[in-house]
Amino acid sequence: MFYEWKPYVSVAERKRNAERELAKSQKKGATMTPVVIASRAIVTTFWGKAWCHNIEHYSDYANRLPRGRSYVRNRAVLDLRIADGVVKALVMGSRHYQVEVKVAAVSQAHWNAVCKDCSGAIDSLIELLQGRFAKHVMERICRPGVGLFPIPKDINFACSCPDWASMCKHVAAVLYGIGARLDEQPHLLFTLRNVDEKDLIAKAGKGLPLSSQSPKTGRVLKDTELADVFGIEMAGITEPLTKKKAARKIKQKPTTKSAKKNAPKARKPRVKA
Repeated sequence: MFYEWKPYVSVAERKRNAERELAKSQKKGATMTPVVIASRAIVTTFWGKAWCHNIEHYSDYANRLPRGRSYVRNRAVLDLRIADGVVKALVMGSRHYQVEVKVAAVSQAHWNAVCKDCSGAIDSLIELLQGRFAKHVMERICRPGVGLFPIPKDINFACSCPDWASMCKHVAAVLYGIGARLDEQPHLLFTLRNVDEKDLIAKAGKGLPLSSQSPKTGRVLKDTELADVFGIEMAGITEPLTKKKAARKIKQKPTTKSAKKNAPKARKPRVKA
């Protein structure tokens, strides 16, 4: 037959194959930067989550993304490097494949508009990279089409595998791998879009906020807020959030009658005759 299904390879075997390939390449002197997922959640920080929510928002990518999650969790992305406008990666499948993802640069007018709208609301580079800013700033940066995250027409990808699909599972793994990399090095998003993150740092008195509500300093953005921005369910990228532990009740001293009875009586001051 012209088309033939490849033999099934278990998750454990794929993982072992990836580890062997990585060790083999490193032994030959190659410098590899694998994507290592330490927990069941692929991404944990604002920038990583926002990237993954963005790509999941587009129906063009919906069918192939689940396989990509499986691959990146099993350490199949042996090498991933982000540079100006391009991501190059090596992904382990039935053998290793070369993947390239190109992302269009943000136009100067587009970037100037983002910076103007966020002006006055981001106090420092540390605050920016940690994703600590007001909700209206997050909405502006993540806004589909006119924010910082790319839309499908901004992304072009290629893989050396024989899969006929425009987005194969190896490309999908790399897209999630980018999100994992942004968890560790969020400034790489600005590198990928060819803009300078320092342009977003506000100068006092410049620009107007998008919301009438004043920003709360030091606020950490929540998953529910990201879901509101992209209009999607918070599923697939991370494991369901655990329920918050009930607040501990402050223990109060007993106020029973016996306690009051046994309490020492205050002495009345003596008055001299």
